[in-house]
Amino acid sequence: MKLFYTPGSCSLSPHIVLRELALPFALEAVDQGTKLTASGADFTAINPEGYVPALELDDGEVLTEGAAIVQYLVDKYAPGTLAPLSGTVERARVNGHLNFIATELHNGCVPLFNPAMAPEARETVTKGLERKLEVMEQILADGRSYLTDPDFTVADAYLFTMLSWSPRIQIDLERWSYLAAFSKRVLARKAVQAALEAEGLR
Repeated sequence: MKLFYTPGSCSLSPHIVLRELALPFALEAVDQGTKLTASGADFTAINPEGYVPALELDDGEVLTEGAAIVQYLVDKYAPGTLAPLSGTVERARVNGHLNFIATELHNGCVPLFNPAMAPEARETVTKGLERKLEVMEQILADGRSYLTDPDFTVADAYLFTMLSWSPRIQIDLERWSYLAAFSKRVLARKAVQAALEAEGLR
């Protein structure tokens, strides 16, 4: 398998999952400006949407969208690991977290990377994102280690990735003590450390 990624982007989530599952895979960086891969290939020929992550399987099939990729990986290679078995209530809860992170946190963060955003618009978007972060803070406020305690799941990898963007979008994560502690806890995982090092983020 080959994961097409951009350092520090949302592709970090499936990158972490690949390493958590100890699967063999290759990495190829994508320049989001030129849409060229490190080998000089046109990334839009691999993923017409032009976004990372994209996972090229051994048979040439390409999967896109991080939440879909991580579910494929656990169901295909380690059912019941990093996500409960498909069809269970427990799995539905993990999927619920994945969907919330994708639609609310991820989409809430992206506009804040735009340096041309007007200050008034930035304030509005930031306040909206902060409300979503408060939702996640309350989930963790009962002292659980992970979103669906006690086990680390694919949803935690995705949440960690979103929280890692906070310095780049001027969000002080320390305002939410449980989220800050969660981020540090996930950061300490060996697979996370390895993924960050491979992406040159250490």
